Amino acid sequence: TMIFTLSLAQFKIEIGRPAQNIAKAKWLIAEAARAGSELILFPELWTSGYDLANASRYAAENAELLPTLAKISREEQIAIGGSYLTERQGKYFNSFILLRPDGQPPATYDKLHLFRLMQEEQWLGAGKAGQTARFDWGEAGLSVCYDLRFPELYRRYALDGAQAAWVVAEWPVRRITHWQTLLRARAIENQMFVAGVNAVGEIGEAVYGGHSAIITPWGEALIEGNGKDEALLTADLDFELVAQARRTIPVFEDRRKDIYG
Repeated sequence: TMIFTLSLAQFKIEIGRPAQNIAKAKWLIAEAARAGSELILFPELWTSGYDLANASRYAAENAELLPTLAKISREEQIAIGGSYLTERQGKYFNSFILLRPDGQPPATYDKLHLFRLMQEEQWLGAGKAGQTARFDWGEAGLSVCYDLRFPELYRRYALDGAQAAWVVAEWPVRRITHWQTLLRARAIENQMFVAGVNAVGEIGEAVYGGHSAIITPWGEALIEGNGKDEALLTADLDFELVAQARRTIPVFEDRRKDIYG
């Protein structure tokens, strides 16, 4: 069986204070590596929080930080994923970057669906394509926060052969039932593992709702954080469960492509 150990770093982002966030992250990376994790995921925009008016500053700092994180990834032998403000050709993006310990180029996904409630479309460019990251057991689709409300993206990943999806988020406490429900829905309907990592606590003017979780292809939580505490959540994913779910209920064979493509 293909067992994969994954850690979710549910933490409170100090808005506009990258040095503090990075110091905390380094400690969590070392802890996850000690626990035998092969991947640690951090929340959306974990180095800076939602301070899009200062995107240029954070994008420059993140560009300098990423080689350091890549070095830590190699030293600790753990992949590191999270979303960052990045800059290309004078445009800023909310980019999920997954760094690998084997020195392979990072997988980079630019958030496709920009969240109007945080004025993302005023500050950021939208992504142009989905993106998967390859692991020994197969592929995982990458996604950021608001993407979770768009089932088409995850179905596309599943149809392309993905066996998991990673979601990095800053999801507010007042809509946390949506987060919990949608993580399970995406896992059940695509018969894949879905891991979602969320921020927690009061960050700027918003309160984030935690409940980071790893959901099995059967819709059960392997592990789930609470709504208010920082936590390093670690679990073993058995990818035989994906094959089992897809054999037991052959959703992909029974799709009506003639009706809805």
